Amino acid sequence: DRYVIPVKAEYRAKFGGVVHDQSATGQTLFIEPQAIVALNNRLREAQLAEVAEINRILAELSNELAPYTGQIKANAAVLGHFDFINAKARLAKAEKATEPLVSADNDVLLRDARHPLIDPHKVVGNDIPLGDKYQAMVITGPNTGGKTITLKTLGLLQLMGQSGLFIPADDESRIGIFDEVFADIGDEQSIEQNLSTFSAHMDNIVHILKQLSQNSLVLFDELGAGTDPQEGAALAIAILDAVGEVGAYVVATTHYPELKLYGYNTAKTINASMEFDSKTLQPTYRLLVGVPGRSNAFDISARLGLPSVIVERAKSMISSDSHELNNMISDLEKQRKAAETAYEAARRQLADAQSVHDELAAAYKKFTTERDAQLQQAKDKANTLVDKAQTKADKIIKQLRQMQLTNPGTVKENQLIAAKTALKQLHQDEPLQKNRILRREREKQALHVGDEVKVASYDQTGTLLEQFDKKHWQVQLGILKMKVPTDELEKIKPSKQSAAQRPVVKVSGGGMSGPSTTLDLRGERYDQAMADLDQYIDAALLAGYPSVTIIHGLGTGAIRNGVTQYLKRNRQVKTYGFAPQNAGGSGATIVNFK
Repeated sequence: DRYVIPVKAEYRAKFGGVVHDQSATGQTLFIEPQAIVALNNRLREAQLAEVAEINRILAELSNELAPYTGQIKANAAVLGHFDFINAKARLAKAEKATEPLVSADNDVLLRDARHPLIDPHKVVGNDIPLGDKYQAMVITGPNTGGKTITLKTLGLLQLMGQSGLFIPADDESRIGIFDEVFADIGDEQSIEQNLSTFSAHMDNIVHILKQLSQNSLVLFDELGAGTDPQEGAALAIAILDAVGEVGAYVVATTHYPELKLYGYNTAKTINASMEFDSKTLQPTYRLLVGVPGRSNAFDISARLGLPSVIVERAKSMISSDSHELNNMISDLEKQRKAAETAYEAARRQLADAQSVHDELAAAYKKFTTERDAQLQQAKDKANTLVDKAQTKADKIIKQLRQMQLTNPGTVKENQLIAAKTALKQLHQDEPLQKNRILRREREKQALHVGDEVKVASYDQTGTLLEQFDKKHWQVQLGILKMKVPTDELEKIKPSKQSAAQRPVVKVSGGGMSGPSTTLDLRGERYDQAMADLDQYIDAALLAGYPSVTIIHGLGTGAIRNGVTQYLKRNRQVKTYGFAPQNAGGSGATIVNFK
């Protein structure tokens, strides 16, 4: 670490100083001039002092942090965990990955599974099912068709899912939880270990079979390859049988036609192949489950220009069984393509229908919400107006009643009741739907002369006297006879107590017409007593009485409580209370009107 200058060797004598090094050829020397030796020494001393100061500062800082070693390690672990989670999330976003479902039965179903290391714009997604109906899958097809990539995709996505990572596959994809995932993929031949391709594969397979369990997933690439085709196919079938006896899941790729028959004839085993476009002579890299791969050698050779005579001679050399097998596979591929096209069309139509359904449902929900809000707003506004009108009407009626008391005969009673009840019925407390239902129920009831009815427009109870036509009846309301529309009448169920047994209103005073100032409810049932009370209070109000007496007796207290609740709700009642002891006490109630 000292400053020097390069000097050609022949000029060494002209420069004083210390030689520190020379070039590889020896033609150049690196000399420290004598004039700067002292300066270089001072620089070196300063550098050493700097290093010593840095070490001193670091030692002091280390001593200050030493008591917090445990906390620092814990924080580092937490931050490391957060960093790991962040890395998983960023990977999932980059891969457009989804969270896989975990199968309770270790079934695997990867939908649109994509290899995570292939360009997302070029990768072809595949559906890979395993374990639900099939314990083994045999994939056949041409070289460079994507068999090995499909095998690796299954293994990688399964391990990613078991490691807590999202997987590059569509929603609703399922993975299993395996104790071991074994793979024999690639050419492991080695000159150093004196292993051929076949030996390397077989060495791996022996190791796998020794550790295999029921809860294992095994991936074999080109099973039985590297040796005589007949012997290799036999070994492949025997190995698959051995794995099947253990119960492990297995996926194997192969070229051997014997394994196509094995996949067809063996229980819980299915054939699969990689699709090949015979028109373009290119693989599509799509996995076709249920369809074994077929040889395309003749078609490819003919399209590439091999004379047809040679192609036909080659075809004649293979057995008729092979011809039939290839034709069967070709038909299966065509049928599968047709079914897949129909399925995609149906799925698109279903998606469109679902979209339209969702839009209509949202629009209907919005419509009903707005409708209900507008109805409620309109009803609230109407009720507010009616409340104001009711208050004003009550004031007017009170003035009219006072005028009647002062000058009898100037105001007719039917004018009073019509004015009051018409305004009262404008206020709607019940939902419109319920009112419509009540109207329909009233329409179902047959009305007859003598029936007791409730007149909705007057909120009064009366008796039918005569039917004018289909739309009108004459009704006795207290001392009044009114013509009332049929749709405003509601039939009241007759009381078990006969009319002859009902207590009548006692009239005091000789020549005076109108109700008595006393109502006797003793001996009546509760419902009838409440109906008589309602009718009597209206009649008393129309008569202009300032107060009346209701005799309900003691008994069980039911009628007394009913009278109290009724008076509490009636807006025309000013005060009420039990009569004095000499006038009935708690067996009678005195009512004062406004």
